[in-house]
Amino acid sequence: MRHFYDVAVVGTGIGGLTAAIMLKEKGLDVAVFTKENAAHETATNLAQGGIIAWHETDTAKLLENDILMAGDGCNNLDAVKLIADQGPSLVFDFLIDQVGIEFTKTLEGKLDYTEEAAHSQRRILHFADRTGEQIQQALVAYAEKINLPILKGYTSIDLITNNHHSTDTQERYRPCEVMGLYVLNNSTGQVETFFAHKVILATGGLGNIYQHTTNPPSATGDGMTMASRAGADIINAEFVQFHPTALYHRDIKRFLISESLRGEGARLMDQNGRRFMKEYSPLGDLAPRDVVARAIYEEMGKAGKEFMLLDIASYYHGEIPIPERFSKIYATCLKGGIDITREPIPVVPAAHYFCGGIKVDAWGRSTRPNLYAVGEISCTGVHGANRLASTSLLEGLLWARQATDHIKSDFKEISKARLADIPDWEPPEAVEEFDPLLFQQDWKVIQLTMSNYAGIVRNKKGLERARSDLNYHAHRILKFYKSAKMSRQVIELRNGVVNGFIIVNAAMQNKKSSGCHYIS
Repeated sequence: MRHFYDVAVVGTGIGGLTAAIMLKEKGLDVAVFTKENAAHETATNLAQGGIIAWHETDTAKLLENDILMAGDGCNNLDAVKLIADQGPSLVFDFLIDQVGIEFTKTLEGKLDYTEEAAHSQRRILHFADRTGEQIQQALVAYAEKINLPILKGYTSIDLITNNHHSTDTQERYRPCEVMGLYVLNNSTGQVETFFAHKVILATGGLGNIYQHTTNPPSATGDGMTMASRAGADIINAEFVQFHPTALYHRDIKRFLISESLRGEGARLMDQNGRRFMKEYSPLGDLAPRDVVARAIYEEMGKAGKEFMLLDIASYYHGEIPIPERFSKIYATCLKGGIDITREPIPVVPAAHYFCGGIKVDAWGRSTRPNLYAVGEISCTGVHGANRLASTSLLEGLLWARQATDHIKSDFKEISKARLADIPDWEPPEAVEEFDPLLFQQDWKVIQLTMSNYAGIVRNKKGLERARSDLNYHAHRILKFYKSAKMSRQVIELRNGVVNGFIIVNAAMQNKKSSGCHYIS
């Protein structure tokens, strides 16, 4: 089955939906894909803390300085200036005034700004501790209102390029450009051809290649491997940010304990009640995430424990009661038998945010014509070696606008004659079914390898071991992929092992510790 659109957008988080909404309202024919069965199943939906927004006491220069300090000097200076100058006001112009999102207000009825680690100002808007959920629901509702087509249960396989796929031999001599995607319809098992004059990848992160992650199950870095196979540049792949405080619980997985707790007074301690963060940074509990994650990791190693503790009950100084201010965290912990108003929370660092990705410019353009990337799977250079809290939603929002503005102003159609030379997907002659047990085992090998050797603390010997192990498994998995019955699980496994290999190679090339990339 062959489909034709002006723009194809892969991903339904803040970056993907914002871009699709803006493009549709500019009069373009847009289709949005998600491999999930519901548009709200995204990393955006899980975001708790908030989003940086304009505040009368703040300045672009102050925000710029905070982003650069957190990024350890590895940031793209032009990108940081762009987000500091134009990002905060866009929260009001688009999310509040156009989409109609409500954020938490003080008892006096004013917007409630909170603070998080490494910020010099209270500049973060939130909706209790469910900010992402509020944004996600509002964007999905707005998309439905304007009749934006969201194709659910569609897993993107590969980008279509003229060099790789055209049957016209002359196309191999022309510059490589993206022409659409091959996409698996999960329900029918058929691979469909989607042609598009422009493609935007907004597929989110890749936390599932690690043993502990706050990411949703869908975060397998699909966009990065697709772009890499198409020849687009990938940069800063060694910078994988671990959130210091994920809930440590036998039955509750992937649950983040927001950094905003520490912004509102919560303090880290060991099982003996010793507060240790001042030993690692003069900023104490409000040090950048990479510093806090390594501190917890080191304290766990010294004490032989699998977690540390975060105490909000003894140190909270906000005017809104804890069960209301942190309603999602309070309710989730209570289900697990932890009353955060009376006792500390067991926490452990977990893979949280990918600071690297598909290299893009100020307009979201990759190094391949017609291919754009926004959100976590892109690398604008804003975050450098370590992301400042609450910049990610803002980056996805701003670069969605940047990409849509550029697409509209520079829109050129690919001729139908050239698209006619692109064949449909060809399945393997002999289809092989996969064994679910072997599939689970392969994922565990990838996750343990990445966590042990390419995680919070790395060294040369460990990275060499990781590369060797991943190389062995990648060879076997990719060989199986070529003959396997196509499924979402097979596609994700291939992407997972390839992404692990990309990260390890980048880590081996960068011999200097910086931010998230720490060489012992």
